[in-house]
Amino acid sequence: MPRAGTLPSPARSEVGAEAISIIVITLNEAPVIEACLRHVLDHLSADGPGELIVSDGGSADGTAQIAARHARVITAPSGRAAGLNAGAAAASGNILLFLHADTRLPPGALTAIRQSQADPSSVGGRFRVRLDNPALPFRVVGASINLRDKLLGGFTGDQAVYVRRSVFRRLGGYAPVPLMEDLDFARRLTRAGRVARLPLAVTTSARRWERQGLARTIVRMWTLRALYYAGVSPQSLAPHYPDTR
Repeated sequence: MPRAGTLPSPARSEVGAEAISIIVITLNEAPVIEACLRHVLDHLSADGPGELIVSDGGSADGTAQIAARHARVITAPSGRAAGLNAGAAAASGNILLFLHADTRLPPGALTAIRQSQADPSSVGGRFRVRLDNPALPFRVVGASINLRDKLLGGFTGDQAVYVRRSVFRRLGGYAPVPLMEDLDFARRLTRAGRVARLPLAVTTSARRWERQGLARTIVRMWTLRALYYAGVSPQSLAPHYPDTR
């Protein structure tokens, strides 16, 4: 089985076979982090067992301090892959759910994850996605993401990816690359076993498209993705993606 890197094996107290560790990675997310964590805690309260971990990559806006009121906070090295791996290393649940700070889970999400993982052949999964801007162009963007995933795979972090902790460790976690770590992981996870595509949809913020321009963002993302699949290294592509941590 391919390995992306070496993950530490910290001492941990197990929280149960069905427990889900929800890992939120952050960098300067003060405006949204409290609402995110309250939302996750509501899900855990209604649909536990589980735990909530915030993996913060060195926020300078008070994100970690706000998060500490609601969750266990760990300090991670900079970079999305490093933050994801650090959160996973601190987790106790047998299922890891990676959630962006601007993404919200649908009702019944944790139950749906557990049901999908009742199949021993399933190594993980992801959700469908919709954007939180109800305007038609943003609905089209969400639909196109779901169609691309259905036809081509290559799911991304916006879709709230989850994975068995044992499989995550066997794969070596996320590769230490500055960009496209989610596509790389999706490719390796798919090779490891069946990856569920849940019919439920998470809701993620449209802020990237709103801030950078809808058409410009679509063209940039599809171009970067095409170049990545053509063999261009993430290191070469990273300077052209402004949201890279």
